[in-house]
Amino acid sequence: MILFIVIGLAAGVLAGMFGIGGGIVIGPALILLAKFQPQLATGTSLGALLLPVGALGAWEYWRRGHLDIPAALWIALGLFLGAWVGARIAQSLTGPQLQKAFAVFLVLIAIRVWVKA
Repeated sequence: MILFIVIGLAAGVLAGMFGIGGGIVIGPALILLAKFQPQLATGTSLGALLLPVGALGAWEYWRRGHLDIPAALWIALGLFLGAWVGARIAQSLTGPQLQKAFAVFLVLIAIRVWVKA
């Protein structure tokens, strides 16, 4: 239980700082630290994010004028539908295939961020 709270706290801090959490922090932490299979880690991460866990962080950004509510609502709609499509795809892959696909995704994003910095 303590491990899961620590994972959640780390994801919350990073989500508040960078807008990340579920896929980049919680999923890998559950796989590497809690020894979850990739699909179980992803499902658990989505379950944890199901409730409005970002509400306080979003409120702080809104309070300081750094939240575009219409854009956030459109993104939420995309997330709603995209999470379903992604979950269907993930269920058709093996655990190792899913882990490798995620690793490739992270490397590509890291390269893009590095080059654009």
